[in-house]
Amino acid sequence: MIYKQYFHYVLWCLLYTFLTVSCEPEKERSQDVEYRTWSSYLGDPGRTHYSTLSQITPENVEGLKMAWSYEAPDWGQMQMSPIVVDSMLFGVTAALRVVALNAATGKEIWQFGDSVQVWHSTSRGVSYWEGRNDKRILCTRGPHLFALDALTGKPISSFGNNGKVDMRKGMHPGAREKFVISNTPGTIYKNLIIMPLRLSEGAGAAPGNIMAFNVITGVLEWVFHTIPHPKEEGYNTWVNGDAYKSDVVGAANNWAGMAVDEEREIIYIPTGSAAPDFYGGVRKGSNLFANCLLALDANTGKRLWHFQFTHHDIWDRDPPAPPNLLTVERNGEQIAAVAQVTKQGYVFVFNRETGEPLFDIEEFSAPESELMGEATWPTQPRPLRPKPFARQSIDLTESNISPFAQNADSLRDILMKADKRLYAPPSLHPVLLLPGYDGAAEWGGAAADPYKGILYVNANEMAWILRMGKADEDLNNLPLGEATYKKYCVSCHQIDRKGLADSGFPSLIDIELRKGSDEIRQIITNGKGMMTGFPQLTDKEKTALVRFLFNQEIKHNVSENSEGKEIYQLPYKHLGYIKFLDSQGLPAINPPWGSLHAIDLNTGEYNWSIPLGNTPELGEEGIGTGTENYGGPVVTENGLLFIAATRDGYFRVFDKKNGALLWEYKLPAPAFSTPAMYEVNGKQYIALACGGEKLGTPKGNQIVAFALEP
Repeated sequence: MIYKQYFHYVLWCLLYTFLTVSCEPEKERSQDVEYRTWSSYLGDPGRTHYSTLSQITPENVEGLKMAWSYEAPDWGQMQMSPIVVDSMLFGVTAALRVVALNAATGKEIWQFGDSVQVWHSTSRGVSYWEGRNDKRILCTRGPHLFALDALTGKPISSFGNNGKVDMRKGMHPGAREKFVISNTPGTIYKNLIIMPLRLSEGAGAAPGNIMAFNVITGVLEWVFHTIPHPKEEGYNTWVNGDAYKSDVVGAANNWAGMAVDEEREIIYIPTGSAAPDFYGGVRKGSNLFANCLLALDANTGKRLWHFQFTHHDIWDRDPPAPPNLLTVERNGEQIAAVAQVTKQGYVFVFNRETGEPLFDIEEFSAPESELMGEATWPTQPRPLRPKPFARQSIDLTESNISPFAQNADSLRDILMKADKRLYAPPSLHPVLLLPGYDGAAEWGGAAADPYKGILYVNANEMAWILRMGKADEDLNNLPLGEATYKKYCVSCHQIDRKGLADSGFPSLIDIELRKGSDEIRQIITNGKGMMTGFPQLTDKEKTALVRFLFNQEIKHNVSENSEGKEIYQLPYKHLGYIKFLDSQGLPAINPPWGSLHAIDLNTGEYNWSIPLGNTPELGEEGIGTGTENYGGPVVTENGLLFIAATRDGYFRVFDKKNGALLWEYKLPAPAFSTPAMYEVNGKQYIALACGGEKLGTPKGNQIVAFALEP
């Protein structure tokens, strides 16, 4: 009997040892695999931009060479971050053609795109899903979500309607003719894809519903209303109880992308501001669930917790990038955390499961608006740690005028007269926005070491001028084309149609010499680059607008407007996206104009901060000034940080421990995109899209990859 008990004991010990030994390496292997591949947008479902590939090291990184280059059929800005599955790299060109390339050679395998209709919107990439003997690429064009065979690029006919579904199907009928696209890849969770949406930011935007579609069938599985319906939580935060079905109020959409914790089955979704931007008198209240980080049950869309970063947003202060999932330490305990960077330059860190802030957040008193009908929220939140990773407008004094400015006196006068208070509300007088409209953090987002709790984020320090004007001109008394232009186009392209080239809005003077009427109509409908489209305009309105742009409209002919349909106007209008620049077109405040930071989220302290990029216009004096930058970093376990993003067009590698520059390479065109790191046949590569065009840089059309020489 004793021997039998001893035998059972020995057997149990052997079994325990076997399970312990065999399971632990498997856990390590699964973690290792997660960060050795790049089959998800920004690397993995937690959006860490992190890799454990180790062939490229701090010691040999100087040996990086261009391994291959692919010339896309389209020229211009490419914001996409490629994904790589097995030996195939998937990306999107400037005209939304999806391409599959051999990831080791850059040779094209297939291409999906319409050779007739050219799409002008930007895209940040595609999503990948696989099941048994089924591999799919999910991509978008206009309002449609497509499912493609990953091996051939052919639409999968069993998905939706012959391979596509209309993403507006989860909206109320009145929203289904409005501008709805997606230029950020959807998030894959099991057999679902949860879609980000890009909507109009003006009056009449579609509602920003979060929608999950079945990856296999295209069926809409669940919807979360970011503008709550009656009896839903948050409904009473909108004074206008009909906001969810309003013809004026909309948006509160996720456009920046999401992160998902597959183990906890939670999806983390940052939401944008409600529309219309800059004037919220038609949407009074704190406006849940706009400007929030939402934690939803990924299976059902049920809300688990939320935090609102800006109450009643009238500054376009929506979170600009997906959150990062990582682990931080508190009092010796490892805590699963989610970190969200913001346009304001703040980092908010929460317990992933409970939503409890891991650094204290204060609600401080915010200024009141002087605009008639506006009702600013009395307080706004900010974390006490970490400190902001970009300067704030309130920090600026006369000494902060650029030392390179030739018109320093006039700039100093503008700076000192502008309202620089934190959350100074839009006004008939100039408000200085720093960080600016595009924010400190951008859509490229931050990288994170998922185990050590370190966040790496690049920032812009471009100041902009926010100003409103009274909408005291009756558009109903104007010819239809001029009225349409003044309602939809004037804030970006200005009353004189000269645009704001320094801010990225081109002149429309003599547009008829550069583009035909059909192309103009297509751009009006579908948008171009970061310009939203206006599909809700009637054919008559589009025709009249083209005539106005081509100087063919008969002045004082108001008979076109006599359709019994009054043109709706807000009482105030936004006067345009105007950068605070000197007479040379450079930032009016002192450098750095772009920066890069390593933030320890265990303590809230900075490990290092450095300028990012140079300003070629200033020659040697421009070295170390930093530049505007769009696109995020990639970090490796063995100590490297890779980033392009800068206006000066360089690809750089830094030591992630101290920020020291280890290598740089002048790209064929600036890469306003986030790289992708992967391995094929035992060789490590890093690839990125070089499209240029943004910030007035030359256009490019290449996807390039770097590796060490054999």
